[in-house]
Amino acid sequence: MNTHGKSSIKNRTRNKKNYKIKMFNDSIKFYLPRVEGYNDIIKDITLKYGALSIFEFDGYFEGKFEPTKYIRVEIHTNNVNIEKMIEFANEVRINLKQESLAFEFNNNLILVESDK
Repeated sequence: MNTHGKSSIKNRTRNKKNYKIKMFNDSIKFYLPRVEGYNDIIKDITLKYGALSIFEFDGYFEGKFEPTKYIRVEIHTNNVNIEKMIEFANEVRINLKQESLAFEFNNNLILVESDK
């Protein structure tokens, strides 16, 4: 058994670290249609959370054969109040004039729909 390799690994971990690690417990992904007003929603999210990633994709929802452009806005943060996040998603749905709006919270898909 080669113990030389193991001791050099241990020595490296004992060296003073010159970096920090941050861990985020919560992941939120909003699925926003590219309709009038979606940029304002992205700006609001950026101001609140600071950093996010954005992915654009085609969505075939509500039985439509023509794709709609969607933006997935992904946020990683800590200590999210899920009830407040659902209320925020409903406000976004209303502002974008949508019947429904989907978002993921920690890998659980939540669909907020109009009660009509």
